[in-house]
Amino acid sequence: MGKKVQCDLCPTECVLEDYQVGGCRVRINKGGTLYSLVYGKPCAVAVDPIEKKPFFHFLPATTAFSIATAGCVLGCKFCQNWQISQADPEDTDNLDLPPDDVVRQAIFYNCRTITYTYTEPTVFYEYMYDTAKIARRFNIKNTMHTCGYINEKPLRELSKFMDAADVDLKAFTEDFYSRICGGRLKPVLDALVVLREEGVWLEITNLIISTLNDDIKKIREMCSWIVKNLGPDVPIHFSRFFPNYKLKDLPPTPMETMKNARSAAMDAGMRYVYLGNMRSEAENTYCHRCKNLIIERHGYFVKQNNISNGRCRFCNTSIPGVWS
Repeated sequence: MGKKVQCDLCPTECVLEDYQVGGCRVRINKGGTLYSLVYGKPCAVAVDPIEKKPFFHFLPATTAFSIATAGCVLGCKFCQNWQISQADPEDTDNLDLPPDDVVRQAIFYNCRTITYTYTEPTVFYEYMYDTAKIARRFNIKNTMHTCGYINEKPLRELSKFMDAADVDLKAFTEDFYSRICGGRLKPVLDALVVLREEGVWLEITNLIISTLNDDIKKIREMCSWIVKNLGPDVPIHFSRFFPNYKLKDLPPTPMETMKNARSAAMDAGMRYVYLGNMRSEAENTYCHRCKNLIIERHGYFVKQNNISNGRCRFCNTSIPGVWS
């Protein structure tokens, strides 16, 4: 008989019997060894503006070769990509695209980065890791959009080849993570600190959902934690919720709530606060010193860029980010 195996990739740490698949749907115990069911088998491949990830302080107006496989380490009731994140790999339309071919495609399409995104890249960790190593050799940067639900050891190993991460900090209460996502808050906070320690450029996304995580006091508390533990220069993207998946009974987030969240973040000391899924001046980047407009955006498109050699063209202040 095969022996049990504990998966140490994410904080769920599934203990699997022989031929049992983990809660992520894509990792299986075969005879005491864990195997990935999605290595080199993405179900989503696209060339996207880097702003779509969203990254606003990382190579603006460039494109990212973006990939994802089936599966996720969480089960968020509001997931916008639930058709693939909550699917078994045998139920998705998969391509045969090994790591070296991902890099070739990125080069072919003149993408400055490869982004591991759409679902949760932690579930295709080995595929991402091997691709990132090859990409580095060809001067292609690696970025990921992640829920941050990953254990410290694999995250530190991955960080050696990861240039930027946008982490979904879904709320600032354990209750929300438990009831709405099927996970825990603390491992995500720990992952944010690890990414900062490892020198990975960091941005944060927070989807604001009415009645669930829209308490301005908790948002202010979250932003104060970010400033204290990660610094005031980490950009945060507050994203407007629209009814989806298992939360179709909730309304879209009111505009006023979004504006109040931005004000709370800035009052807490955050210098770069953006509003997503809505059109407003809060899509733009302003110099934190002279307050001049330095990057003007319309959706995912950059209309003007007044950053030169990483500095504001108006007052010469260094602007945090990766600009070249």
